[in-house]
Amino acid sequence: MKPKAAAAAAMLLLPLTACGGNAAAGDGSTVTVTVGYQSKTINTVTAGTLLRSLGYFEKELNSLGDGKHYKVQWQDYATGAPITAQMTAGKIDIGSMGDFPLLINAARGTQLNKPTRLVSVTGYNLRGGLNTIVTAPDSTLASLKDLQGKKVSTSIGSAADGTLVRALQRAGIDPDKGVEKLNQQPAVGASALSSGSADALSQFVAWPGLLAYQGKAKALYDGAELNLPTFHGVTAVKDFAERRPAVLEAFLKAQAQATDYLDDHPVAAAEKVAKATGLPAEVVYLYNGAHGIATFDPSVKPRLISALKQDVSILKAAKLTGDIDVDSFVDDSYVRKALGASYTERLAAGPPAAASEAWPKGADATKSFDSPNALLKYTAGHGKDLRAAYVPDTTTGTLWFADKAVWVADGDRLLPFVTQGTAKAYTAAHAGARTVSYATAQELAS
Repeated sequence: MKPKAAAAAAMLLLPLTACGGNAAAGDGSTVTVTVGYQSKTINTVTAGTLLRSLGYFEKELNSLGDGKHYKVQWQDYATGAPITAQMTAGKIDIGSMGDFPLLINAARGTQLNKPTRLVSVTGYNLRGGLNTIVTAPDSTLASLKDLQGKKVSTSIGSAADGTLVRALQRAGIDPDKGVEKLNQQPAVGASALSSGSADALSQFVAWPGLLAYQGKAKALYDGAELNLPTFHGVTAVKDFAERRPAVLEAFLKAQAQATDYLDDHPVAAAEKVAKATGLPAEVVYLYNGAHGIATFDPSVKPRLISALKQDVSILKAAKLTGDIDVDSFVDDSYVRKALGASYTERLAAGPPAAASEAWPKGADATKSFDSPNALLKYTAGHGKDLRAAYVPDTTTGTLWFADKAVWVADGDRLLPFVTQGTAKAYTAAHAGARTVSYATAQELAS
């Protein structure tokens, strides 16, 4: 969808929504809080899909004991842009979205005199692995340089677009002139890739993993190769936060509880999100599992904000925003108060160590392995009894489906890679290392 069309579509939605954070007509005892979320952007689930299914926010509101009756309206969108449109129109109080949309949220809020604030973080990856560039399964494109002159689908202004721009620049390709960029919604881009009208697709979670799982795409570029953090976060209308700080703090307490639930019950959480979104649970787990591509933590880490500041130049170059005062946009005071002493501990925590995992059918937990070799040996003997198997990329640590990974045999070691490019770079630097099929890797492990 073109930017003007997207804006028009967002405006059409405005009359259909209730005013967020305003007391209902009558005695003023009922307060409606409107939350915008993206169910299929599954790295926001602790502030959206999972949080909604667990009912933690409503429970926190009911425990405020201030004599008010709270009603929560949950509004689901495909991207962050319409959430921002609704927030600046006074129709949404709290929203969640990726880092680039968050910056646009900050810019639009300032521009329209409806300022917003980044108040917490949902899912993040310190290397940038939440975004991936994929091609058709039978594509002969093997590296970013092969994209020169090709059609690439992405969503302008999204984190996935930012990954595409940076990746092309590093490959020596002008992102404006070197490729024909198609500005499309994720679902449209996925169809374009399947039909052949797009040569590649650069998108955010969960589209690359979903298409790979379905056998409709293969990874060309792992966003983690940029080694630059990417994340999703929660934004609140400044006026709402100041008028109803207790409500926002209740939301952030509930988000932390949903985060703890996801960490303690990763398989059950994946199943809940899958049921709510229609996504395969195996795909949800790839991103949100115990060793998934995303790490969930509501604390606002300085490293993430530093990366956010670097993103501003990408949006300015695309003429999507002007200068953005990131320091004024970020306000972690609410989440610090909501989480109390635990905030410092969360702030210091990092992502879990990478590990290989197998998900047996009918099991409520996965099996972890200390090496890809061990996982391969297990899958060779239990293939028909598995829902999925996952391995971390040898170079970036990005988790990927074991049967979709590119495997390299280096002596007795069997090493997985998300893309052919990183596998090729490894074999070129290690004499005797060679690429093998998944089936061969299983045989060698056994």
